[in-house]
Amino acid sequence: MSSVLKAQKANAKGKRKADEMDVDDVEVVLPKKKKNKQRVLMLSSRGITHRMRHFMNDLEVLLPHVKKDAKLDSKSQLHLLPELADLNNCNNTLYFEARRHEDLYMWAAKTPNGPSIKLHVQNVHTMDELKMTGNCLKGSRGLLSFDKAFDETEWGKLTKEVFTHIFGVPSSARKAKPFIDHILTFSILDDKIWFRNFQIMEKDPSQPNGPPQTTLVEIGPRFVLTPIRIFEGAFGGATVFSNPEFISPSAVRSAIRKEQGTKYGERKDAQEDSAIRKELRKRDEDELAVSQVFA
Repeated sequence: MSSVLKAQKANAKGKRKADEMDVDDVEVVLPKKKKNKQRVLMLSSRGITHRMRHFMNDLEVLLPHVKKDAKLDSKSQLHLLPELADLNNCNNTLYFEARRHEDLYMWAAKTPNGPSIKLHVQNVHTMDELKMTGNCLKGSRGLLSFDKAFDETEWGKLTKEVFTHIFGVPSSARKAKPFIDHILTFSILDDKIWFRNFQIMEKDPSQPNGPPQTTLVEIGPRFVLTPIRIFEGAFGGATVFSNPEFISPSAVRSAIRKEQGTKYGERKDAQEDSAIRKELRKRDEDELAVSQVFA
C-alpha cells in the first residue's frame, strides 16, 4: 500500500513539474533584424587615365565595403561582370568604362538580376586637386543625403535605391569603423546628379572656443553624373529609362570640329572673292604710260 502511495505522489510531482516547465518555457519569438549585407565590386576597363584612377581610389577610400578587382580586358563582354561579382561574393558592381582616354562612363548595377544604370561622369575633381580643409576617419561610415527631386520621378526613385545599396556602408563591413563623421550628398540639378562629400564638425573652426555648433566642411571628391539609360537586367536587358536630352561627348566634339571647319571654309571663300575683286578692279594700261612710250 505504501508503495502505491509513493508512486502516486511521484506521478503528481512529475505532472506539476511538467506543467511548470510548460508555463516557463513559453518564449516570445521576436523577428530577427535583417542585416545589411552589401558588398560592392569595383573595377575599370583598359585605357583609363591617371585622373580616372585617382578618382577610383578616392571612391575606394570612401567606401570600405568595396572589393577592388583587376581591369576588364574587353569592353564588349559586360556579361562577365555578374560572374565576377559572384566569384568575389559581391551583390553590387561599380564598373568604370573609359573611351578615347577622355570620356568616363560609370555602370552602377545590382548583380546578378539587375537593374543597372549607365551614367556619364563629368567635372571630376579628386581630393588631391581640391585640397579642401575637411577631413574624416578612413573607413568611417557616411550618412546619405538625397535631394527631394529624386522622389519626383520614377528613374530618380530607382537611382536612389541603387545608390543607397552601393554607397551605404553596412555596419558589418569588415573594414568599416564604428563612426559616422561625414555625409554624402546627391542633388539633382539640370537633370544631372551632383555629388559632394562633407565632414560633420561639431564646432565651428572659426570659433574654437565658442558654443558647439554643427557645421559642414567639404572634403571631396566632386563629380557630376548624367544618367543615360537604365536597364532591367545586370549590364543589359530591356531599357527601363532613356535620357532623351543626353548627347554623347564624341558628338559634341564632332560638332565643334565641324563648326571650326565651316569657319575655315568661309575664310578661304572670302580670300578667293577678294582675289577676284582685285582682278576686276585692275585697269588696262594707258597708251601714254612710260612703259609704252619708251618701250
